[in-house]
Amino acid sequence: MEKIGLQLWSVKELCGEDFAGTLKKVSDIGYDGVEFAGFYDTPARDLKKVLDDLGLCACGSHTSIDLLTGDIDEVIEYNRVIGNEYIICPALPPEMRNSADAWKRTGELFNELGSKCKDNGMKFGYHNHNFEFEKFDGKYGYDILGENTCSDLVLFEIDTYWVEYAGLKSVDYMEKYNNRLELIHIKELKSFEDKKSTEIGNGVMDFGAIVKLAKKYGTKWYIIEQEAFDKPYLQSVAEGYEYLRSIL
Repeated sequence: MEKIGLQLWSVKELCGEDFAGTLKKVSDIGYDGVEFAGFYDTPARDLKKVLDDLGLCACGSHTSIDLLTGDIDEVIEYNRVIGNEYIICPALPPEMRNSADAWKRTGELFNELGSKCKDNGMKFGYHNHNFEFEKFDGKYGYDILGENTCSDLVLFEIDTYWVEYAGLKSVDYMEKYNNRLELIHIKELKSFEDKKSTEIGNGVMDFGAIVKLAKKYGTKWYIIEQEAFDKPYLQSVAEGYEYLRSIL
């Protein structure tokens, strides 16, 4: 059975109030794993016990570029203890993405980080927004990054919502980078006019086609993320989970 994770940024307000309690509620919904967006000052061994007790897997950790470049050894050790295999850079500051040369330099850095992770039995990846689809020298920044990173060192955690937000098709990028698709972000676009996110299955994304392609290329984790809410957080992510599970 395909595994569904929740990017905990979706429920960050709840995590800030009661981290362990929120993890339990996510587990109760049925999620197989969680992708972290911070650890709320929780010691690694304590977090590992919580995950084990709840039967949750760590399916990734979004880790800032400052932490990645500042102390990658500490990042790797923490993630090793909690049993997380995937260390993901979630975004970039402007100076790392404002020109073709900047994207090339970022690619070189990512290869180094990816090599370090690989040497320690982990995998490094990058999560896109929509700024990656600005062109430099006739190429999208995302593709410059792709050309300057090794597929065995840098995974692409394609955020389907942000690709469509930029006016492109997420399935096209899944095809293009099909050897980097171990993780994929499932995020719903309410409409092409009102571009806020909403519950999975309640917008205009063609998740049937996305899931079909993800299965074809061996995606291991389908990670739900939601950023805008008209309903209580847990109700929304529960509805998203039920819809995604129904089409997997």
